[in-house]
Amino acid sequence: MTSQVVERESAMLSSDRTSDALLPLVRHVMAAAFGLPERRPFAVRYWSGDLEAGDLRRAAWFTLVIREPAVLRRALLPPSELALGEAFIRGDLDVEGGLEAAGGLVDLLRAHLSAPGRLARLAALVLRLPGAESRTMEPSAPELARRLWWPRHSRRRDAAAIRHHYDVGNDFYQLWLDPDAVYSCAYYPPGVRELERAQQAKLDYVCRKLRLQAGERLLDIGCGWGALISHAARHYDVEAVGITLSPAQADLATRRISQEGLERRCRVEVRDYRELPDAATFDKVASVGMFEHVGSTRLPEYFATAYRVLRPGGLFLNHGIIDLEDTRPPGLAIRLRRRLLQEGEFL
Repeated sequence: MTSQVVERESAMLSSDRTSDALLPLVRHVMAAAFGLPERRPFAVRYWSGDLEAGDLRRAAWFTLVIREPAVLRRALLPPSELALGEAFIRGDLDVEGGLEAAGGLVDLLRAHLSAPGRLARLAALVLRLPGAESRTMEPSAPELARRLWWPRHSRRRDAAAIRHHYDVGNDFYQLWLDPDAVYSCAYYPPGVRELERAQQAKLDYVCRKLRLQAGERLLDIGCGWGALISHAARHYDVEAVGITLSPAQADLATRRISQEGLERRCRVEVRDYRELPDAATFDKVASVGMFEHVGSTRLPEYFATAYRVLRPGGLFLNHGIIDLEDTRPPGLAIRLRRRLLQEGEFL
């Protein structure tokens, strides 16, 4: 056995011993963050194989797997849903059992750290843990350049963000969306349980809300894979145009439109809503689930664009998710919680 092999094996053995020595501290960290093991509704398995079963009076929601001591420093400093979510994405933490239930970790963390003293105790314990180098979350050079040099919600940055998200491949989205790849919430009228039928019901609901009439021109801002414009052209005999920033979406939508023989009444363009020509006019405009991408500073321009391309007397349907709490001035306690716990940052 060479000296190099001996040194390497000695280093590994030393690392294992160090990790085992840190196990009591990590257990204290978990107790400070989520409460005592016997009161927790989930189990914890450590890198050593040690298992904390959780509250034995009820079945564990899931088992949280901690890969090594150092990962908790990143996952709990700061103790936020953003840090926990990224720790799972990195593979620092894993979940066995109900992944949906694991979302409750954030609520447990928030409830347990409601007192400032508990938050201070957790921070003191976490700072005693060794640091860990990030394995997979470091930004690439192009991504770093995008973050630093392209203004937020500029056209180039928005296009890059949308392509990063949607151009991972149409096959991926078809694994879990309905056959028409409708990428927003479904509408379940009485008697409807299947996702496919619920999405068709939503598309028709939008068309009826817009009071579409044969021969009208419809614009869909952020059209995705073209489900709404195809539905409107097919069932309401309108001329429909959809715009998206994703070439992958536009490609699949265009192929589907061609397969259905709707090319004369329906088309998709890769275009930013801010690039709609002045000459473009429509009787009806829809925007379904795109509103959240606009950015609060761009909302006046977004609504002004929709108004500009509408003919007099036209209708605009805007579908989006809002938080009514954001319309009220937050108190000091809420501001501190948002700052320390980064509430909403992961989403």
